[in-house]
Amino acid sequence: MTQGSDTATTGSGDLGDLATRGTPVGDRVSGLTDAVTAARGRVPDPLLDEVTTAAERATGRLRLSARHTVVAIAGATGSGKSSTYNALTGLELSSVGIRRPTTSWATAVVWGSEGAGELLDWIGIPPRHQTMRDSMLDTRREDNALDGVVLLDLPDHDSTEVSHHLEVDRLVAVADLMVWILDPQKYADAAVHDRYFKPMATHQDVILVALNHIDTVPVERRQAMVDDVRRLLAEDGLPNVQVLAISAKEGIGMDELRGEIQRRVRDKASTTARVEADLAAAAGRLEAAGGDVAARELPAQRFGDLEESVADAAGVSAVVDTIERSVGSRARSAVTWPPLLLAGRGDPEVEALDREPRVAPVDRPRVDTAVRGLADEAGDGVGKGWAPHVRTAATGRLGEVGDTLDRELGKVDLGGRLPFWLPLVRVLHWLLLLALVGGLAWWGYAAVAGKSDDLTKVAGLPLPLVLAIAGLVLGLVLHVVGRTLVSGLARTRAEAAEEDLRAVVHRVVDAEVAQPVTRELSAYAAFRRGITAAKP
Repeated sequence: MTQGSDTATTGSGDLGDLATRGTPVGDRVSGLTDAVTAARGRVPDPLLDEVTTAAERATGRLRLSARHTVVAIAGATGSGKSSTYNALTGLELSSVGIRRPTTSWATAVVWGSEGAGELLDWIGIPPRHQTMRDSMLDTRREDNALDGVVLLDLPDHDSTEVSHHLEVDRLVAVADLMVWILDPQKYADAAVHDRYFKPMATHQDVILVALNHIDTVPVERRQAMVDDVRRLLAEDGLPNVQVLAISAKEGIGMDELRGEIQRRVRDKASTTARVEADLAAAAGRLEAAGGDVAARELPAQRFGDLEESVADAAGVSAVVDTIERSVGSRARSAVTWPPLLLAGRGDPEVEALDREPRVAPVDRPRVDTAVRGLADEAGDGVGKGWAPHVRTAATGRLGEVGDTLDRELGKVDLGGRLPFWLPLVRVLHWLLLLALVGGLAWWGYAAVAGKSDDLTKVAGLPLPLVLAIAGLVLGLVLHVVGRTLVSGLARTRAEAAEEDLRAVVHRVVDAEVAQPVTRELSAYAAFRRGITAAKP
């Protein structure tokens, strides 16, 4: 890492925030920061760190000198980059003791030194490679038009020295305006198109292209060559980049190039445009990783449908039906006149209903299918980079879902116990039956023994007969009244059990599926809002 690179990518901090707060750029930085926060844990950390660095670099640049515009002259070996640089500066640097650097450092010529020092430190240009144009004795009056320009001569981007590549990459990332010098012989070289032009499709407002050595091209072919350069740039995603034909050696087009730089410096738009382009590019990279699909929510009904499917897999409806029939059967047995009850014995279905209802183990494959169906639907509503996280949120605890359902459903009171008064009714039934049988037996014995006349009379009838009639009538009345009382009991118990069982299903599905999925969808929605705010 070369000196100054750390300075160029950090240090925005609160000052950077203050420099952009309440501005359109500040809103975009805030949006990008929000998108990074939402994407943390879902998008690879190196990309998030890279995007964060871009945001910090943007705010860092804006808090520095607004008077100066950093213009980088870049090109390949033999493109005439340095001669163009000398023509623009009006200096032969070697003639004033500044030699072409053989290291990886760029050189800078500054018009208007006041306030430039901090900017040059941020860029990472050492003092020995700085030239303050306004401090020189030969400063010309026309140089005032370039006041505020920091002109950088970068190393050759196609140099065999790795340090040169690193220096070019670093300074291309911080320059307010980039002037690329192309050679008629190598203007289609993939090295510059693939490494620099295509990745900077969002930066065409801060790029100029100069086709140098145009004097070596026949006049009648010059426009065709310029048009071909424009075609290649359009293929790179830079259709609006201005292309100038120049010859630094012969001075052809240099006034136009200098004038275009002056115009952009005078408009004071390059710095902001560069920052906005950097933010847009960072947002684009983050969007490509996180997803560009518009955020949407799953309707509450969709989670309700999942709960219904899980309830079916847990056999809730079957259990509720069994509860209603079982409680109804046992309650009716308790209030049924014993002779009628004895007539129904031996029926396997009736005997089965006399047993307490139980919750069977959850059908886990059905639960898995239902949850995965929701996971796929939710995953289809986010970008490809986010979809795996949504699906994992839905299905990551499927094993726990089944275990928790089995455990918690087993704790539900199914209402199988009958009310305390029903056994009393049964006892009373048997007492009344005993009265009927005992009265008839007493009366029959008296008749056989010839003692009927000795029996006590009640309302003109023998007491045993009255006792038998009373047992029969009261037993039947108790049967009818009991049936009426228990008619709604089974339905009430079944409804209460169903409410408790479905509450368990809701809690488990909500905690293990709905909430994790909702959190992922909410995070994606926050991500999309941040990306939308960060992009132009």
